[in-house]
Amino acid sequence: MTDDRALTGRTIAILATDGVEEVELVQPRAAAVEAGADVRLISLSDGQIQAMNGDVHEAGRYDVDLTVGGASVDDFDALILPGGTTNPDQLRQDDGAVSFVRDFVRSGKPVGVICHGPWMLVEADVVRGRTLTSYPSVRTDIRNAGGNVVDREVVIDGVLVSSRNPHDLPAFCEAIVDVFSSASTRV
Repeated sequence: MTDDRALTGRTIAILATDGVEEVELVQPRAAAVEAGADVRLISLSDGQIQAMNGDVHEAGRYDVDLTVGGASVDDFDALILPGGTTNPDQLRQDDGAVSFVRDFVRSGKPVGVICHGPWMLVEADVVRGRTLTSYPSVRTDIRNAGGNVVDREVVIDGVLVSSRNPHDLPAFCEAIVDVFSSASTRV
């Protein structure tokens, strides 16, 4: 178990858009906030995004704090990439979102990714030689991009934390707080 304020002074980005799986947005954000982090929702455009339950049932709407075009990796200590099938599918078609993820991973800052979220890592060409997990339908894409896939609740490869699906959220949330808090803060 981690210190309740382990992320005090850290700013964490969550990159998501319409179609994000609500629980994969809400629970990691709550875990980071409870650990003291300032969490910002970054998306493709201003306003709100529409979250979903099970990809087909509308859930809550969430206010966007910043567009990806106005976001800088330098302003954040860690990144969370939630899933839902349409969320990363839309994001991976946006050059700015892909560049943001690529730059974030290359910076060496920690990244937490769950379910279909690894599609963003594949698109950003940053999975080669890394070990991670994902939703089963994304695993072939990870392998084809040079990544190693394992079927575990949570996988930590350096500062990359990955999980398979919403059932893994308790372990995922604990792991991201642990990894995010132990990583060096931005300069």
